[in-house]
Amino acid sequence: MRHLIYAINLTLDGCCDHTKGGIPDDELYDYYIRLVQDAGAFVYGRKTYQLMVPFWPDFAKNPPDKSGAGYKYAQAFVAVNKMIVISRTLDNAEGQNIEIIRSNLKDEILKLKQQPGKPLLTGGVDIPSQLIQLGLVDEYCILIHPIVAGDGRRLMEGISLQEKLQLKLLETKTFKSGAVLLRYSKE
Repeated sequence: MRHLIYAINLTLDGCCDHTKGGIPDDELYDYYIRLVQDAGAFVYGRKTYQLMVPFWPDFAKNPPDKSGAGYKYAQAFVAVNKMIVISRTLDNAEGQNIEIIRSNLKDEILKLKQQPGKPLLTGGVDIPSQLIQLGLVDEYCILIHPIVAGDGRRLMEGISLQEKLQLKLLETKTFKSGAVLLRYSKE
């Protein structure tokens, strides 16, 4: 069965608003590139999808610098075979190999997990929080940046778990920027 991996950037005080976090350097981009290259499909909600597309596909087509880490990330992003967008409001999606799921989140994700292929990669807040609540996330890649945002959106807002979720630490890594990767799996 395919794993569903949740990757998120957080500030030290738990903010996951993309406008409050750190700017990735080459070392962080290398981490993101490897993560994306290992993915068989993205699973995003509408907001995350609209943040990522058309930005990264356009960046891949017209980069300011083809030798930069951002361009390499954009290339890895567009090379992922499929994108699943979970939305009740999105009428259509830009790009190829994009599927919109409008209902039965649990059933649809379970079907995707049972298909052969590389892991599924999700990011953002709303949909991943629902996937966590449904017990569908297998691995957590939490990158904590050395920033105190002071305000902003927090992970799992408005979501309550029926029982505590115990995770197993798989890996830690400290980057030169001071960011720390915490990688966990479900026990």
